[in-house]
Amino acid sequence: MNELDARALRLFRILFVVSAVWNFAGSIPGLLDPAGMFEREFGRALTDPVMVAVYRGAWGTAFLYGFGFLMAAINPTRHTGIVLMGGVGKALFALNLFFMYLNGWTSSFAVIVIGGDVIFVSLYAIYFVMLKRRGHSIL
Repeated sequence: MNELDARALRLFRILFVVSAVWNFAGSIPGLLDPAGMFEREFGRALTDPVMVAVYRGAWGTAFLYGFGFLMAAINPTRHTGIVLMGGVGKALFALNLFFMYLNGWTSSFAVIVIGGDVIFVSLYAIYFVMLKRRGHSIL
């Protein structure tokens, strides 16, 4: 197996640290003030306590993915499954949020979230291509 060169390894470690920070930047406010985060993202109040709990739970998942990306930063060739799960999660979330944006269900704040997740997913695709070319298994 060909190992990633030192430069690529360093860049991927930086990518995963930045990914973790991105997740924490959204999830911590979402955990601490889910109704406020919902209002920023969707432009309407969230008052139903059950939906507040569900929305907080979604941010809890994003928070956990942040720790997963930190794990991937430590050893990018070992933790490919975490990156795959996080990347698929980001892709599906961005697609769903984009659909909601097109239907007028979100505020313009959603464009920042969509754009950021699309950039991360694209960079993860490059990561997987580079690993595959060097003979690493994706899972």
